[in-house]
Amino acid sequence: MKVGIVGASGYSGEVLVKLLLQHPRVTLAAVTSRTHAGKALAAVIPSVRGADQGLKFTDSDAVALGATDIDLFFLALPHGAAATYARALVAAGKRVIDLSADFRIADLATYRKYYGEHHAPELLPQARFVLPELTPPAWKTEAKLIAAPGCYPTSILLPLVPLLKAGVITREHIVVNSYSGVSGAGKKVEETYLFVERAESTKAYGLVKHRHLAEVEEQLALQTGAPTVIQFNPHLAPMRRGIATTITVPATSGGTIEQVYAAWRAAYGQSPFVQLLPAGETPDTACTIGTNRLDMSAVFDPRTGNFILTSAEDNLVKGASGQAVQIMNLWYGFAETAGLL
Repeated sequence: MKVGIVGASGYSGEVLVKLLLQHPRVTLAAVTSRTHAGKALAAVIPSVRGADQGLKFTDSDAVALGATDIDLFFLALPHGAAATYARALVAAGKRVIDLSADFRIADLATYRKYYGEHHAPELLPQARFVLPELTPPAWKTEAKLIAAPGCYPTSILLPLVPLLKAGVITREHIVVNSYSGVSGAGKKVEETYLFVERAESTKAYGLVKHRHLAEVEEQLALQTGAPTVIQFNPHLAPMRRGIATTITVPATSGGTIEQVYAAWRAAYGQSPFVQLLPAGETPDTACTIGTNRLDMSAVFDPRTGNFILTSAEDNLVKGASGQAVQIMNLWYGFAETAGLL
């Protein structure tokens, strides 16, 4: 099967390139970039030298891509730009997995509140948000356009959803503190992201109205059947990759740590990319870098009556490109772990 990547020179695009070049069931047939069109793939991403199959970057022409014999396209583009390509590619009969936020939010008014005007609103009804471990499998036959989840939302939804469904935790007073590596901001030349600014520095940002909040709260409502409001406090951490998330949430009356782990095991017992650590052993981003895993654990604080849930992932793999490949594997009936660590 042939696949292509639109926007292959960004951080998530580079990871997609590396994953798809060594995937046992697909051939990477196109990589696009307006900036690097005409250049050899290995000249722009030297780490794939010898495995690049002679690929060159082409211009990101949506109509021309739609006319190729490529079956599936990954969109590794900023929000706004992705919708324009999705419109043309879906119309051409291609399957699309979008790594941007353009199709993660089903409600158009909510999207506009957080992101501005949508460039392909007519596609929202047919798009499917897919978090592989939680989304019911009907999407595999219903969809032509898939929205891959965001990095922060993955680290939050996987711990919370099974516990809300099981009634082990309350819906009130959920506080989420997340720490992201600088690559989460994408490739951009801004003072804030220079090495000398970020080294030895951790700071909160996007407080009260971070864009991923819309995705998290919509999915919590859809997945668990009731509106759920969280306090989300994202932070920029002095590391290249990784997300560490700490969630403080009150236990329901009689809720125990054993019930937390029972709910998680019921949800993820057959999930190869969710690892449950023992209570008290907190996950470390260093141990998830380069993998498609999310590690998580929980402890109970009898003094406050709260559970403290912690998770860690690679924001560019499980939080982006690896999860997109995982979705492709499930969509086409490949082994879920194909091409993934």
